[in-house]
Amino acid sequence: MTLQVLANPGTSSTLAPKVIPARSQAVVDIASSSAALLHPLGVSEVKLTDNFWAPRLKVNGTVSLPSQYRLLWDTGRIDNFLRAAGKKECDFQGIYFNDSDVYKWLEAASWELAAHPENDGLRNMVDEACAIIEDAQDANGYLNTYFSVDRVHERWTDFNAHEMYCAGHLFQAAAANYRSTGSTRLLNVALRFADYICDNIGPAEQSKMVKLCGHEEIKMSLVELYRITDEKRYLDQASFFLDRRGSNVLKSNNPAYFQDHQPYREFTEAVGHAVRMMYLECGAVDIYLENGDESIYQAALKHWDNVVSKKMYITGGLGARHEGESFGENYELPNDRAYAETCAAIGSIMWNFRLLQASGESRFADEMERALYNGFLSGYSLDGMEYFYVNPLSDDGAHRRQKWYGCACCPPNVARQLSSLPGYFASTSSNAIWLHLYASGNISESLSDGQIVAFTVATDYPYDGRVLLTIIEAPERLVSFKLRIPGWASKSTITVNGETPVTEVPGYADITRKFEAGDTIVLDLPMEIRRVVSHPFVETNNGRVALVRGPLVYCIEQADFNGVDVRSVALPVSATISAVTDASLLGGVTVLECSAVVNDWNPGDGALYATEQVKFDQKKTVHLRAIPYYAWANREAGPMTVWIPETND
Repeated sequence: MTLQVLANPGTSSTLAPKVIPARSQAVVDIASSSAALLHPLGVSEVKLTDNFWAPRLKVNGTVSLPSQYRLLWDTGRIDNFLRAAGKKECDFQGIYFNDSDVYKWLEAASWELAAHPENDGLRNMVDEACAIIEDAQDANGYLNTYFSVDRVHERWTDFNAHEMYCAGHLFQAAAANYRSTGSTRLLNVALRFADYICDNIGPAEQSKMVKLCGHEEIKMSLVELYRITDEKRYLDQASFFLDRRGSNVLKSNNPAYFQDHQPYREFTEAVGHAVRMMYLECGAVDIYLENGDESIYQAALKHWDNVVSKKMYITGGLGARHEGESFGENYELPNDRAYAETCAAIGSIMWNFRLLQASGESRFADEMERALYNGFLSGYSLDGMEYFYVNPLSDDGAHRRQKWYGCACCPPNVARQLSSLPGYFASTSSNAIWLHLYASGNISESLSDGQIVAFTVATDYPYDGRVLLTIIEAPERLVSFKLRIPGWASKSTITVNGETPVTEVPGYADITRKFEAGDTIVLDLPMEIRRVVSHPFVETNNGRVALVRGPLVYCIEQADFNGVDVRSVALPVSATISAVTDASLLGGVTVLECSAVVNDWNPGDGALYATEQVKFDQKKTVHLRAIPYYAWANREAGPMTVWIPETND
């Protein structure tokens, strides 16, 4: 892993003429995007110091990323690049899209360097990986190690071979690396490959190959290159890939799996592979943010409505079926067979974040938060060393996290979501600061006229709903703070210097005034325990409830039920549920507790079936303890469920 690799002699790593100076370290840099209402803060502009996210980000930077880099070497993913560069004789190792894992890791490590530029050990890993990748690139700009050496003749012959998917992750890694470190080495590699794609793939009338991406990652990454360079050909190429979808270019027997069954603007529901669908949506919204094509935005809203109202788990998980890692029919949301891939939750976070920047509507922040605290975070162990690919909502105890996978898309994807997370917390518009997510930290930002707004946030969110903002610096004029009021928060209050200017405001509360250093804003979000039920068409949840507090979905796990199978536990309608903080449990959590009953199946002979006259024995009571869903499977193995049977007894 310590192999030193030098760049090819004569390979330029100087600033390419087309590259413009980095404007920010924003995850998506839409400062100049015509249809963007909001502009996200850069990763380094939000410094988290809380007890919830900050420790996880530290573990990600000091444990997860270094261990993943070792695994990239140990599993041959780096060797594939050395092989392509002619520096190592070996067979290609792993799955044909293994390059993408290296690129996702590079993006994650780059965002980590934006927040912690002093991490020299990680910087050395990044520099080494960039040099190896640069050496593997063909002179014409093409770069894919699977199609190098002995498969050159197979390039662009299989739309599902993930060539553009890998290219897209390279482009995103390059954008992150450039914005975080200022280096153009990886960016120049990406631009050469992007130019190759633009020169060779496109409309037939331009004598180009008419090809589409089988996995839709590349569109949003091409838009990101456009934002870095102002080269419109990258935006045009992304638009070509979007507009040609649904025209049977892929020639698949199952076009809906690839979202190729209809043009993007015409289909009305989420279909096919869930991660591909999310990346398609991200790319489409990115294109809209640049060109203002309202038909794209309206299509995205139709798809969003379908996902949120009919195809999304309460955890924000997406993808009901293991077959094809795909969406099911409307209301098809099985719990034990839920696929709910971690990468799909990440895609949902990215999609909702983009819709939020386009609209300023809190509903998108609500869904971003739901997926972040539940469907995404469950994919990551508390020690930062293991990952879920699949996130079911009930389990018999057999499903456990793993350190790595043969198809390892989720681990580096988790790492890049965590390292870029500070960039999701806040945005600006003209003279306003918008807070979408809440955690203790420090935020400093220049407004449109260059004047600084700096403030601290103090909170124990997500377990406590009190959020205190203290102004450190503010301009000599009016400034607006837009604070999100989550859809789950009722009777919220806001005070400024002890006065109450806003009460029960839906969406974003607007506090506008001339602030001075020392001024305080206190947002109080009541953390009521909510019993949530499903639409009756979700048959597996009929007669069951889920417990939710704040943004957190809860579950019951066998480790908290001595001798009682959690699948036998029922929650009385009359039960009073209390929130109790346990600092010693699972890194410190607030649990939900109450008295419950046990539905012991008692036909007398243990039969699988019995007559209607045989009733459950509900005389036995049990102490119910529910933990946050994200924390399950971090103790001894055993059954778990989110949806709990409800009983009138």
